[in-house]
Amino acid sequence: MRRKRDGSRNLAPAILAAAFLIPISPAAAQAPPEGPAAAESAAEALRREVAALRAELEALRARQASAGAADLAELERRIDLLAAELERLKLGESAPRAERDAAETGFGPAASKVYRVTEGLSIGGYGEMLFQSPDSRRDDGAAANRTAELDFLRAIVYVGYKWNDRWLFNSEIEFEHAKAGEGQRGEVAVEFAYVERRIRPEINARAGLLLVPMGLVNELHEPTVFLAARRSSIESAILPTTWRENGAGIFGEIGPFAYRTYLVNGLEAKRFAAGGLRSARQNGAKAVAEDFAWVGRLDWTATPGLTAGISAYFGDSGQELNDERGAIGVATRILEAHAEWKSRGFDLTALWVEADLGDVARLNQKLGLAGNRSVGERLEGWYLQAGYDVLALGAGSRQQLLPFVRFESFDTQARVPAGFARDPANDVEVTTVGLAWKPLEQVVIKADFQDVDNAAGTGVDQFNVALGYVF
Repeated sequence: MRRKRDGSRNLAPAILAAAFLIPISPAAAQAPPEGPAAAESAAEALRREVAALRAELEALRARQASAGAADLAELERRIDLLAAELERLKLGESAPRAERDAAETGFGPAASKVYRVTEGLSIGGYGEMLFQSPDSRRDDGAAANRTAELDFLRAIVYVGYKWNDRWLFNSEIEFEHAKAGEGQRGEVAVEFAYVERRIRPEINARAGLLLVPMGLVNELHEPTVFLAARRSSIESAILPTTWRENGAGIFGEIGPFAYRTYLVNGLEAKRFAAGGLRSARQNGAKAVAEDFAWVGRLDWTATPGLTAGISAYFGDSGQELNDERGAIGVATRILEAHAEWKSRGFDLTALWVEADLGDVARLNQKLGLAGNRSVGERLEGWYLQAGYDVLALGAGSRQQLLPFVRFESFDTQARVPAGFARDPANDVEVTTVGLAWKPLEQVVIKADFQDVDNAAGTGVDQFNVALGYVF
């Protein structure tokens, strides 16, 4: 670890965090006892319902000629959902909590509401408010020249419509920084909007503005799903969350594996920078589509609470960028591996990513970038995070209190072309230590401290407090 210098801090953030967290008490952490008899009764009712559905399925299969494939697939899906609920009742409070809200097909619990209605309109959403208090000094002792900020970061509305068991629409509308308009910082944007054709569990199709299925946060970015007040820096600079592009593809589940694979418009290389790939997203807005990309993801989900998988992105990002030698293709390859385990109070995550870009020397020349301002030929990073719900130790708690720690290391200029230099400020390590309190599953209050180091010694530590909700 790089050594740091002490800096003065404002006491207001600590007082604010204490005010949020004081309401936790042993009495408040306990829910009214439900009793083993009530749980057993619910489990028995589910067993009977699963048995009845399985009998119905066998009857349909017996007269396969008159039964539609979609009817069989829908019945199998309902049986799978009921079986998962029965498994949750067996595990009790140790079951993965996120699974209780039936997050589906790569979306968070609130974004999945359209999948849980029989037909018609569904409305959901989430929001985040973030307080950030940076240190007054950088690691090298120089003034940081940053101010504390309290921002209603985003307010989201999910709107979905299910025409029938085969066709549905889902969308996410985002309002950022509380106010949008001329001279204002905020913006209104469509995060995703797609039409989906449900065929059978093994294969389904969707098209529209799609979330790129890479990493742990890009698809599951609701604030109650991740522990820290701020998203991982890696899943911003290298995996440019929230990353969405126009495209189409298929997804499904085959045995213990879940997959998603799409064809999307490519990134736009003229917006690459030394600090990463984030600015090259096109986000569905009049996207230049001279170059396309393929992205795919495969997850293993056989063990309740455990997801482990890989994803890959391949395509060109040049988008008709030319120099005196002709087209600058800027071949873009991103590989990512991830694992997440949420069970029995534990919340453990790990991620690794590497991105490689082609034609960077020509791209730098075209963009007028010299010295250590070069776009990275290779970008790489990884992080580990561990949290534990201390209230899981008691019986009957409906709240969660999760101390956690996250360590991440990344470099957006891990390699640059010959004749260019790396900026040591882009070689970063961040240690985040914090606490997340969920008074109920749909509301979270988080407080954490981030120790930020870089090879240039210009890192600025900061304290964060966040309020998040979903519905």
